[in-house]
Amino acid sequence: MLVSAEAIRSYAFVMAALFALTSGGPGARAADGESLLAENRAALAAYFARQVEALTVESAVTVTSAEDWPAQKAAYRRQLQYSLGLEPMPARGPLEARITGVLEHDEFIVEKLHFQTLPGLYVTANLYLPRNLAEPAPTILYLCGHARRVEDGVSLGNKTAYQRHPAWFARHGYACLIVDTIQLGEIEGLHHGTHREGMWWWTSRGYTPAGVEAFNAMRALDYLETRKEVDAGRIGVTGRSGGGTGTLYLAALDDRVAAAAPVAGITDIRNHVVDFLTPKHCDCNYFPNPWRIDYARIVSLIAPRPLLIVNTDRDALFPLDGVQRVHARVRDVYDRLGATEKLGLAVAPGGHADSQLMQVPVFDWFNLHLKGKSVPIDSPAKSLVEDTALRVFEKLPEDEIVTRIHEKFVPAAAVAIPGSIETWTEQRAAFLAGLGEHCFRNWPATLEPLDIERVFAAERDGVYLRAWRLTAEPHVHLWLHVARAAGLTEPERINLIVADDQTWANALAAYRTVFDDVQPAYPAVNPDEEAFARERDLLETSKAVWAILTPRGVGPGAWAEPGSADAVHLRRCFPIIGQTLDGQRVLDVLRTLEGLRQATPDLPVTLIGRKEMAGIALYAAALHGRVEALRLIQPPLSHREGVELINVLRFMDLPQALALAIENSTVTLEETDPEAWNYAQAVSRLLDREAYLRFE
Repeated sequence: MLVSAEAIRSYAFVMAALFALTSGGPGARAADGESLLAENRAALAAYFARQVEALTVESAVTVTSAEDWPAQKAAYRRQLQYSLGLEPMPARGPLEARITGVLEHDEFIVEKLHFQTLPGLYVTANLYLPRNLAEPAPTILYLCGHARRVEDGVSLGNKTAYQRHPAWFARHGYACLIVDTIQLGEIEGLHHGTHREGMWWWTSRGYTPAGVEAFNAMRALDYLETRKEVDAGRIGVTGRSGGGTGTLYLAALDDRVAAAAPVAGITDIRNHVVDFLTPKHCDCNYFPNPWRIDYARIVSLIAPRPLLIVNTDRDALFPLDGVQRVHARVRDVYDRLGATEKLGLAVAPGGHADSQLMQVPVFDWFNLHLKGKSVPIDSPAKSLVEDTALRVFEKLPEDEIVTRIHEKFVPAAAVAIPGSIETWTEQRAAFLAGLGEHCFRNWPATLEPLDIERVFAAERDGVYLRAWRLTAEPHVHLWLHVARAAGLTEPERINLIVADDQTWANALAAYRTVFDDVQPAYPAVNPDEEAFARERDLLETSKAVWAILTPRGVGPGAWAEPGSADAVHLRRCFPIIGQTLDGQRVLDVLRTLEGLRQATPDLPVTLIGRKEMAGIALYAAALHGRVEALRLIQPPLSHREGVELINVLRFMDLPQALALAIENSTVTLEETDPEAWNYAQAVSRLLDREAYLRFE
């Protein structure tokens, strides 16, 4: 739940030293910039390890009885559905299935077909059927991993790369439908929104391509149920790599899957986050995770149906140690349900490759559980059709939405402007409940008092500058730099700036002009004498104490170079553990604000943020409730532009956050479009606080 004001106040710490008027020499911390970066990276690794350890415990599945398991499973399944963007489940309209061609082979027939899981959301597929089929057959849905097949600039779909598997099944008496994914199908959609496209709003929208792939797979089952060749009571699902992950999600969500065999597609969050596998995985492996669901819990939802987990011993994407941990936890569930013999683990030698040694156990597993008998596997899986012959579309449909399904799949909330105080009160309660349930759900319930380490204190050219490193929670370090005119004894206000990397770089360049000797750990920058002169003049005329907070991951707390691949993929780790980097930065600001309140209860605070940090400052002010003034410079107009918070766009957006803030703060917005904030302006009129909302 959302951390209460009382809980935030309980985090208070003694910060009077921050505003003591005595000066002191530099602290003991001194190192070069690279070692500071390495130190921060190690601290982040320790933070992730601690979070994952807690998550593993929280996500453990304990089956009380076989009778209670269906209700327990249903509750877990609802959480997974929501996390995948499938709650509510999209409407299942007509599939509009079309067969575009038929291929004849001596041992099987291939139908080239497509269907629409939503209007315009095309799935291209091949249906492999045994020849001379006399009765409905056991059937396999094969889900593809990442494999690109292109001919003359035209994508043939990853179904062509994996054709040997459905061919084997059809040659041995199975019907097998193999479907393209949205990323590498004939119509090429997107799996890499946060991985390489900077689409952090996917998290805020609650969108993951894993949800689309799971929904498409469920609709593929719908299609199979329409076919007379298919025995709908004997449908198995398998796939390798991303297809193995897709197998996991489908079997966990849909009880129509009679048996499952995910291949090289499962490991635990410890591998993904602590061992830092996120650079190797696209977004179809992950989902915003407010309920902190580990993969073992998802796998458990398949119980007590037959499940074979298949992997190799040297897979770098799905390491064996994580696979074995998942299997051990799931085995306990199967044991408690009296289904021990329905869970298997097969390990083959090799790396992350599609080998025959991995497929033989899969074939045998389905023979046993869909045909009722285990027979020797006497023929290998091999491709028997030219890739180009398997292409479904000669021309791609103009009404397709595959390439923009991320814009449509999870609807954003459309919040009406309230016409009365009563309506606003209801909306306000819903916003706060949503923030607690999703965005800030995994803030710590309790925190130790903030630890303060003085880094330096020095006076130069009429400016008194001090710096502290604050430990906000275990392994989380913030940096606070406080400046005032050297002669100022009775400040009238505290101006707290929440700094982004650019703001920090500008401040560092200014103060390096005369403070270069006090902290050699900061990276080298060119001093900006004109900027320092402006800062000094501002300090002399404002009668205020100016503080710059660099929240986690920024400035001297950075754990990667801004904009680097490491910075991207470390940021991607946060939603996997039920947080976002921006959401945790809101907590950083709240802790600092409460500390300032405790140290200087009579001084009003102006909280200032620029661009994305304006959004973080906005949420901190709205939740804190006792920030006198808030100044937002070039704020993002929506979470689509900045501030990544889990699922927030499903119930509110930044204009609603601004409405929350103006209840208690005077808010000034600079360099923005006032019309984008009409919602907040309407609420200010309802609350008779129009004068407290300004645009400059």
